[in-house]
Amino acid sequence: KMDTYDVNELFCNYYEKWITIYKEGAIRNSTMQKYKLTSRWLKKIAPNLKIREINRITYQEILNKYAENHERQSTMDFHHQLKAAILDAVDEGLISKDPTRKAIIKGKAPREKKVKYLNQFELQKLISDLDLKNEINFDWLIYLVAKTGLRFSEALAITPKDFDFPRQILNVDKTWNYKESGGFEPTKNKSSERKVQLDWQTVIQFSELIKEMEEDKPIFISKKIYNSTINDILKRHCNNVGISVISIHGLRHTHASILLYAGVSIASVAHRLGHASMSTTQKTYLHIIQELENTDIDKIMRALTSLNN
Repeated sequence: KMDTYDVNELFCNYYEKWITIYKEGAIRNSTMQKYKLTSRWLKKIAPNLKIREINRITYQEILNKYAENHERQSTMDFHHQLKAAILDAVDEGLISKDPTRKAIIKGKAPREKKVKYLNQFELQKLISDLDLKNEINFDWLIYLVAKTGLRFSEALAITPKDFDFPRQILNVDKTWNYKESGGFEPTKNKSSERKVQLDWQTVIQFSELIKEMEEDKPIFISKKIYNSTINDILKRHCNNVGISVISIHGLRHTHASILLYAGVSIASVAHRLGHASMSTTQKTYLHIIQELENTDIDKIMRALTSLNN
């Protein structure tokens, strides 16, 4: 129980216990690792801060210290992870007023992250170089991600029963924990649970490939699998056909960008990718959206001109 706390306890110890009590087993392992990292940073930044000494100023100092060598987004995540525990301490009467209110998030400007993706012509070349045999291999994994935009962990977790061939649907409702010992895990968030519509060609190909396979075993997993293994295969194919090298995650971006260029709405792309909100999609594909806006101006003008009496 948490209410045996004393206001003279060190905040970093309180936080560590709080993670164990409230987060252990309730969140994905990868998210848990982020909480533990936050906990380690807290010990580094404020090793002697007692619960009773937490107020808006001392809290802001912690954030500022963290922001000195982190990007703004990272500082924002750090703040959210601390805030949850602090609000509990406020509820328990250990801290009198919410010290996280009106916190200012600073941080270094993000490095230029150019999202790497292929255009439709390059993707076509890549797919033509894939070795799509009569049984499942990693090239089929690459192909499936290109056609669906699944996250790597989602694609690894696909089992034969996730395919609904008559309705041309792929059910995405779990991920594969490839970073550790394997095994199924929940999706990144609630909105990541989705049904992805498949084209008939992919349906025909996969219905043949998996018909002998066990219903609920992942189709791509036979032994421990590494992200780098797939990226190396992908790199080889990219080099074979002379296009810029992208990662498996870059293939997800490629899928999204091709849909956006084809005029699919941001809302539909967000849903298909399993983004929690459209703002994620807008942030990630801002440059494409801006390019499309330029062509939209012509459409807007044509629409307005047609209104003349």
